[in-house]
Amino acid sequence: MYRLLLPVAFVVAVVVCVVGLDKTKPRADFVFVNRGDVFTLDPQRMSWLNDMQIAYCLYEGLVRWNTVDFSIELAAADKLDISDDGLVYTFHIRDDAMWSNGAKVTAHDFRYAWMRLLTPDTASDYSNFFYSIRGAKEFWDLRTGQLKNKTILSLAQISALFNESVGIKVIDLKTIQIELEKPVPYFLDQLALAVCSPVYKPAVEGWSFGEKAEQSSVENGWFSVQPPPMSNRAWISVDENSGRIKQQYYWARPGSLVSNGPFVLEDWRYKRDMWLVRNPYYHSPELTTIDSIQGVTISDANTSVLAFEGGQVDWLNGVNVDYQADMLKQKAEGNRTNIHAFPTFGTDFFSFNCRPTLLDGSLNPFSSAGVRRAFVLATNRESIVTHATRLHEPVVNSFVPPNSIVGYGAVHGLTFNPKRAVEELAMAGWVDRDGDGRVEDVDGNAFPAIDLLYTTNTPRYKWVSLELRDQWEKTLGVPVELRGTDNKFFSSDLHAGNFMVARGRWYGDYGDPTTFLDVFRSDNGNNDRGYVNPAIDSALDAAASELNPEKRMAMLRDVEEKLFTEEVPMVVICQLLQLYMYDPNYVSGLTSHPRLVQHLWRVSLED
Repeated sequence: MYRLLLPVAFVVAVVVCVVGLDKTKPRADFVFVNRGDVFTLDPQRMSWLNDMQIAYCLYEGLVRWNTVDFSIELAAADKLDISDDGLVYTFHIRDDAMWSNGAKVTAHDFRYAWMRLLTPDTASDYSNFFYSIRGAKEFWDLRTGQLKNKTILSLAQISALFNESVGIKVIDLKTIQIELEKPVPYFLDQLALAVCSPVYKPAVEGWSFGEKAEQSSVENGWFSVQPPPMSNRAWISVDENSGRIKQQYYWARPGSLVSNGPFVLEDWRYKRDMWLVRNPYYHSPELTTIDSIQGVTISDANTSVLAFEGGQVDWLNGVNVDYQADMLKQKAEGNRTNIHAFPTFGTDFFSFNCRPTLLDGSLNPFSSAGVRRAFVLATNRESIVTHATRLHEPVVNSFVPPNSIVGYGAVHGLTFNPKRAVEELAMAGWVDRDGDGRVEDVDGNAFPAIDLLYTTNTPRYKWVSLELRDQWEKTLGVPVELRGTDNKFFSSDLHAGNFMVARGRWYGDYGDPTTFLDVFRSDNGNNDRGYVNPAIDSALDAAASELNPEKRMAMLRDVEEKLFTEEVPMVVICQLLQLYMYDPNYVSGLTSHPRLVQHLWRVSLED
């Protein structure tokens, strides 16, 4: 027994070293594990949940979510006017909203941030979310053309062009107005995303000017002073050859970062930890009860659990160990209280390659909707979540997580039906004609071996893929070959269409069915399936133009119904679960809402 305890004791000692609580600092009030290090603290370039989780502490947008029910709350704004036609949003910014250097937060800060978001030079993953703003898509296309033609413009010229072209208007110091091309029911939900956070221009660009001018910029606003020449801007320039804005990101580090949220960045040690402390200039200090937060980077799943079990951290925001199902069983038996599982705003699925031909030029059987329906009908989802994942996730037959969006309800797609699966495959032309247990087409050609692609970074997808192989071979009489690869090669093969069936997962970004359904648009960048259906594109366009909320939701449900009873570009397995570890008697304020967004400044701790 002591032999077994020695390695565990050694690992716990390593965990203490990894957590690395400095002797010069007391333990932070709240310590949590970051499974991977933060990529960037520049909000306009964020796309990972880890980054955005920190952003919601450091920055404050015009609106935010109430993380209990995900209704919209005013944040940096304290008043909002929306025109009767739903096209014009006028935000009035709080008088006491301030940056962490004591400067007032103004409408200019938001317009500058959104210019960065809508400029291709920044390469934001979320720019197309805001093409609904009048002139935004036209500005993007114009600027893209300038970069293609290597047109050289100054920063001032690019800014002037944006201000003239795009429907984002500074009415006065504390009022900003946004005009949309057409009403967008979920526009406020999009504005709550971290990428819409304001940034402080002098900090972003690294302005260096005299003490008097700097003081004036803080007291009267950076837009009221003469900006320094480009030679005195440390972090930004315009490339003389391409005309592209070149941004360095040293501004988003300790000592340089200026933010307007409840917390400020005190320290960031790459691949080790990040420290946040209260922002003394935040307008509503009573909203948070903690003074400091430490995010510790631990990439190894087992080490993360040991860090939590050893009391080194208060919250583990993702439990990915092989024995997670055993821990959930312990909780169900009443032997554990500190692990929590809840359904998320995300689904687990396997995509079908819907292209007419495969990458090698051969005919693709999955280009037929009938073949795809057969494979979906031959999939026993309950068996997968019971024997492969062992987590008993809620099985789903369509893409949008059921009842996750108010007013939308649920779409019931194709369920497990082996008899009908064989019939669908036969109607598509594939029958066991020679009695060998394998299906052939009318010319006697055997169904090609299915190339099933999955990732090897977690055992989950190997076990699910094995289960699918056994089910499909048994029910349909088709050969299935598994191909496991790491994330890098998987992404490359997926985007190139080098697969027949491939694993996938999708989390919604905002509270509307289109955050899921738009991936089936023919020209969508996430349409890795190569699924093209002009009727679906037209139906989504029609729903986007519908002003009646109830009718619009019904139209979108009809689209999803068609997609998952007739077209089935993918076989959806289950609604994804999120597993947390924390002591509910000690930590409160974490949400179990499916949207997976945590505002860590809402956390409270018992002594």
